Amino acid sequence: MAATILTAPMYTETYTFNPINGRYINIFLPGMSKVLSLCELEVYTGNLAHGAYAVQSSTYYELADAKHAVDGNRDSNYFYGSCTHTATENNPWLRVDLKNIYSVNKIIITNRGDSYAERIEGAQIRIGNSLDNNGNDNKMAATIITAPRDTETYTFNPINGRYINIFLSGMSKILSLCELEVYTENLAHGAYAAQSSTYDELADAQRAVDGNRDSNYLNGSCTHTAEENNPWLRVHLKNIYSVNKIIITNRGDCCADRIEGAQIRIGNSLDNNGNNNQMAATILTPPMVTETFEFNPIRGRYVNIFLPGMHKVLSLCEIEVYTG
Repeated sequence: MAATILTAPMYTETYTFNPINGRYINIFLPGMSKVLSLCELEVYTGNLAHGAYAVQSSTYYELADAKHAVDGNRDSNYFYGSCTHTATENNPWLRVDLKNIYSVNKIIITNRGDSYAERIEGAQIRIGNSLDNNGNDNKMAATIITAPRDTETYTFNPINGRYINIFLSGMSKILSLCELEVYTENLAHGAYAAQSSTYDELADAQRAVDGNRDSNYLNGSCTHTAEENNPWLRVHLKNIYSVNKIIITNRGDCCADRIEGAQIRIGNSLDNNGNNNQMAATILTPPMVTETFEFNPIRGRYVNIFLPGMHKVLSLCEIEVYTG
């Protein structure tokens, strides 16, 4: 079981959990005399590497090429055809091109589970934007000290990069693995935030990016502007990212309707305080606490919540920004 819907979603709700491999997704409602009715079911892996372009320093034979590392199949038996394998060589490597720059903070590797698991010991996970030395000089995220027995997760401080390398330093080495998964962090967490005005000292813009989804304003983790015309809140991501998902946690104690009509805008311009950047979505119905807004990727470093109109108050409790 991945999750249980304990409280009926007020429109759209997101359920996240540890990855589960499977072909079938069931929504099962146990009980007598029940009716199951829903309007949309969306399924995501969140793995940026799935289907990405992959290349390796050499290929042992045609059924062991680099694309097997990103085929979405964690089968760890090399003989089932979903693992990579270089020739015996000095300093073998595998590289995945994510095409865009992401803030990566988690890599999941599925090692050989049939035999030769120890071959991957000492391999370095490197992330960055350079192709110098085939990308193997990029920043090191982690080292595989002990060979994983099947699947292992490596988490680290976020590193911005387009290329993910698995680099195995040494003479007469073989690099072989069965799956490489890449995941991003919430880009807004801890970022610099500003807003058009601040109602009081407990309601400043940084409350929107403190990583706390508490929706009770009185608990000190929500923003609040003064009543004004066209209030806004802006998050500065520092780098330019391809953003395709924003999660907003609204006020849950009262005043949820205040955010109705707010626009999510993303881009690189500070004209009109960033409120003229490309519109990603409009909050037509106030979220009943937390809601996810997904859209085609928009590249930008500024994320604005802009509420057009006279005598408005903009108040929210968390904004989360994701790529991929």
